Amino acid sequence: MKNKKRPISPHLSIYKPQITSILSISHRISGVFQSLGLVVIILLLLSIFLGENSHKYFMLFVESLIGKAFLFFYVFSLCYHLLNGIRHIFWDFGFGFEIKNVNYTGITVIIFTAILACYILIK
Repeated sequence: MKNKKRPISPHLSIYKPQITSILSISHRISGVFQSLGLVVIILLLLSIFLGENSHKYFMLFVESLIGKAFLFFYVFSLCYHLLNGIRHIFWDFGFGFEIKNVNYTGITVIIFTAILACYILIK
């Protein structure tokens, strides 16, 4: 049998991106980002514990452009992970497996994530 230099298994470059695959990958990325956020929360608590001077340095980071961007993406990842997790709970109970419903709930999660994240950040 000749080796036709095909991949052993299907690869991402072969498939057209679908909302289900994009949201699945995004759910995992948001979980990793939340782990980074946990490190920042621990650093916040540590800066409070170490005193006012170290807390000022932490607040310099939070008030910088990088800190504000991190806060935005952290809140966005929390909202997305929460809403997509609720969607997965419905799936665990056997609801919403039809392709039409999967696509509809995926778009709904994205829209409500943006709305909830903006609401939290504005308040």
